[in-house]
Amino acid sequence: MKTLNRFLAGFLCTAALASGQAQADHGPTDVGGAAMLPERNIVENALNSADHETLVAAVQAAGLVDTLKGEGPFTVFAPVDAAFDRLPAGSVETLLEPQNRDQLTALLTYHVVPGRLTRDDLHEAVMERGDAASFETVQGERLTVVPNGNNLVLMDAQGHSADITIVDVAQSNGVIHVIDRVMMP
Repeated sequence: MKTLNRFLAGFLCTAALASGQAQADHGPTDVGGAAMLPERNIVENALNSADHETLVAAVQAAGLVDTLKGEGPFTVFAPVDAAFDRLPAGSVETLLEPQNRDQLTALLTYHVVPGRLTRDDLHEAVMERGDAASFETVQGERLTVVPNGNNLVLMDAQGHSADITIVDVAQSNGVIHVIDRVMMP
């Protein structure tokens, strides 16, 4: 009887998790302590994430707010604040200075790919090509997605990698994937 009860408990937990995942795929995703609502645009949702304060400040300083509120669709690989903290001391402050706006814009648009690319789209592209898929960014250079077990990793032009920690955060004008490193063109 104990074995049957354990089996049933395990089955019910698995079913509950699967049900929760199905809901998460269609409803809001929590990022940085806030629900990311799919009817809001990229900027509206990012403003609510406590994990993306540096990214939001950078988008504002670069004058990209209206672009990222636009129709899109866009796929944004959004570095968390801790990713910006990993940059050399003073880098963020320097990038936010008005005279460095072009450099900041290039860095930020390197994190944006035209179109709506879900995790399944990225994974399918990697599988079609065998081991990696490359995507042209709005900035003009390419980001590469490679498999790492069941996960996907983002690679920049400098050979740095970022884990995609939260996938498929639906937006009215695209999708956000949260990453743990700032990508460098």
